[in-house]
Amino acid sequence: MITVILLSSLLVIVCVGIHYNSLVSLSSLRRRFGEKRKWWINLVILGALLTHVVEMMLFSLCYSLLGPWDRYGSIIDSSGNPSEDYWYFSFVAYTSLGFGDLTPVGALRFMTALETLTGLVLIAWTASFLFVEMQSWAEEAQQE
Repeated sequence: MITVILLSSLLVIVCVGIHYNSLVSLSSLRRRFGEKRKWWINLVILGALLTHVVEMMLFSLCYSLLGPWDRYGSIIDSSGNPSEDYWYFSFVAYTSLGFGDLTPVGALRFMTALETLTGLVLIAWTASFLFVEMQSWAEEAQQE
C-alpha cells in the first residue's frame, strides 16, 4: 500500500507541474498571435485537452505497471486487453465520469481516488484559465 501511496503522490505532483507549465506556455502564445486571436484560442483549447490526455496517460501507465502485481490490487472485469482497460479506466476516473464496468480493488483504489480528485481539480483549473484568457481576449478586442 505504501508503494501505491508514494507513486500516487508523485503522480499528482508531476501532473500539477505538467499542468502549470502547459498553462503558462499556452498563455504566452497570446502575445505571439496578435490579430489572429481565433487561431490562438483554438490552439489553447487543443493544448489544454492534450495536457489532460498526457496526465491521464501517466495514470494509465502506472495502472499498467502495478496491475500485474497482485499485492497492489487490480482492476477487475477487464475485456481481456489490459492496456486498453487501463487506458479507458484512467480516462473514466480522471474525468470523474464514474465507472461500473471496471472496478479497482486493493491498493489501486487509493490511486483511483487520487486520480479522480486530481482530474477534478485540474479540469476546474483549466476551465478557470480559459475563462480568464477569454476575458482578456475580449478586453483586448474592445481596446482596438
